[in-house]
Amino acid sequence: MVDHPAYPVGLRLSGRRVVVIGGGQVAQRRLPALIAAGADIVLVSPSATPSVEAMATAGEIHWERRRYTEGDLADAWYVLIATTDPRANAQASAEAERSRVWCVRSDDANAATAWTPATGRSKGVTVAVLTADPHDRDPRRSAALRDAIVEGLRDGTIAAPHHRTRTPGVALVGGGPGDPDLITVRGRRLLAEADVVIADRLGPRDLLAELPPQVEVIDAAKIPYGRFMAQEAINAALIEHAKAGKAVVRLKGGDPFVFGRGMADAEALAAAGIPCTVVPGISSSISVPAAAGIPVTHRGVAHEFTVVSGHVAPDDERSLVDWAALARLRGTLVVLMGVDKIGAIARALVAGGRDPHTPVAVIQEGTTAAQRRVDATLATVADTVAAEEVRPPAVIVIGEVVGVGTGVGTGTGTGTDAAPARPTP
Repeated sequence: MVDHPAYPVGLRLSGRRVVVIGGGQVAQRRLPALIAAGADIVLVSPSATPSVEAMATAGEIHWERRRYTEGDLADAWYVLIATTDPRANAQASAEAERSRVWCVRSDDANAATAWTPATGRSKGVTVAVLTADPHDRDPRRSAALRDAIVEGLRDGTIAAPHHRTRTPGVALVGGGPGDPDLITVRGRRLLAEADVVIADRLGPRDLLAELPPQVEVIDAAKIPYGRFMAQEAINAALIEHAKAGKAVVRLKGGDPFVFGRGMADAEALAAAGIPCTVVPGISSSISVPAAAGIPVTHRGVAHEFTVVSGHVAPDDERSLVDWAALARLRGTLVVLMGVDKIGAIARALVAGGRDPHTPVAVIQEGTTAAQRRVDATLATVADTVAAEEVRPPAVIVIGEVVGVGTGVGTGTGTGTDAAPARPTP
């Protein structure tokens, strides 16, 4: 008998009965994809892992808590056999063969009538890698090939042009705190598909270098009409390019809706009838302290954290922040855009009752190769920032958590990268 390669096919299982026999680790890995496919899933197993049990509790699968018996595959379209009982596996496999139900076996692939490929998803497509030679199946190689293809689709190194007309629209993409690897998968995919990218100064600049030469990159900081007209000019550019039928990405640092004026963009696009997709980003308010070894919350130390903009001084009539209320909190205070106002901020907090010996960490250029951390207290932070010549962008962390992560920091720049011991008052 000639051994032929498997025939690849995509099964449409929505609303169709699928039987999974065995509730162990194999089922735990395979069930999410079957659930996502909309299958009507029946699990037959006397026990299950906690994750599989949670799927049953949530109503995503129907769990019959017993062993396999003849007839369990009646009316099934597809079956996954994944128990540790070879006899039960063989009996279920034989029933599938008689019933002409496609059957996958985790214990003996050669005895199965179907194989599960290594799959991944990106850019609206599913990538499935299956070994062609039935005698030389190498699941690790298949998984490695899948990962390489999916990663190439995500970062744009593997690309194919769209041949269908795309609906005009804008994606507001949060680029994360600075390290290009910290953008979300969806954000990176949309960036790779963009015709026009309007980028903020604080966006992950290294990502722009990966774009194909035909992509138009617009520096939002250099859009004409002056700083007070910048938002209006940015809105106009977004609308103009989107109405021209181009895929537009507004690339911002951090998260679009955390001091990123993302709602201003979204409102302008809605008023112009332009579809808008918001892609959340990793906020620097959490990620930068983490990169410096500081948890914004910690058991027994801080049960809450507050993120506040420091671009307006506490004594400025435009300030919307209740600094006196913040001073009374016991948790962590994270200040963004506050380097040049840190002296006034520290004085306001101390005046409101915060201990002047409260630890403070200032992390400049967080998550990038230039990251550095400078430690002080509320009483000394203004002088320390001036002496160390700290410049924006920098994240300021105020609270006892500053002394928690000693030696955990991952900074790679110069200066006081590693998390030092808590400063002596």
